[in-house]
Formats: sequence, C-alpha cells, structure tokens
Amino acid sequence: VQLVESGGGLVQAGGSLRLSCVATGSMFNTSAMGWYRQAPGKEREVVAVISGGGMTYYADSAKGRFTISRDNAKNTVYLQMNSLKPEDTAMYYCATDEDPWGIATTPTRPHEYDYWGQGTQVTVSS
Repeated sequence: VQLVESGGGLVQAGGSLRLSCVATGSMFNTSAMGWYRQAPGKEREVVAVISGGGMTYYADSAKGRFTISRDNAKNTVYLQMNSLKPEDTAMYYCATDEDPWGIATTPTRPHEYDYWGQGTQVTVSS
C-alpha cells in the first residue's frame, strides 16, 4: 500500500488549499481515510476522516472550514481547506485503515491506521 499526498504549499491567511492523497495497492473503496497534521513540537492530530461509505468526522478546528471527500474511481481522498489560519501550519498526512469492513467507521486515533503517506507541508502566513 502506498499513499502519496500533494497540494500543500505556502498561502496567506484566509486563503485556500486542496490536498490530495492517491492510494495504490489499497482496499480503498471500503477503507476509512484520514487526514492528520503535525506541527513542530506537537503531537499528530486528526483533522478529518471519511469512511468507505462517505461518513465524515471533523476535528473542532476543521469544522466549517475544511471538507473531506473521496473519489473511489480514482482511489483519491481530498481535503479542501478554506479560511486558512497561521495555526493550520503543519505537515499534513493521509492514512488508511485498510479495513474491508470500514464502510461505516471513522477512526480518529492514529494507531487505528495501518498505512501513512509521507506528508505534504502546509504553511499559512499571517
């Protein structure tokens, strides 16, 4: 299983970015996909999760600003980030739980995920 993130970059506060994560060799259609982020000196934290069936979970920090979606035909999960703030600056990672029964699950703890991408850096300037 390989996960490759893209779409990060430098953006001004208030701007938008769309992150993408392409999965190969994965049970993508049934697996939950999560977006996490980790800032320097901080623990990795969940941002948003989408189940194989499209159920979603958002961290409080993401509600109303971020949208997670998936395209099963393209084995891709997206994170649309709007109204970005400097505190959103972090490395963003996608992860898959490789669960054939993940149609209706939205795991939020890192240990529930089996595979991780290398990350894409998001930097928001004030």
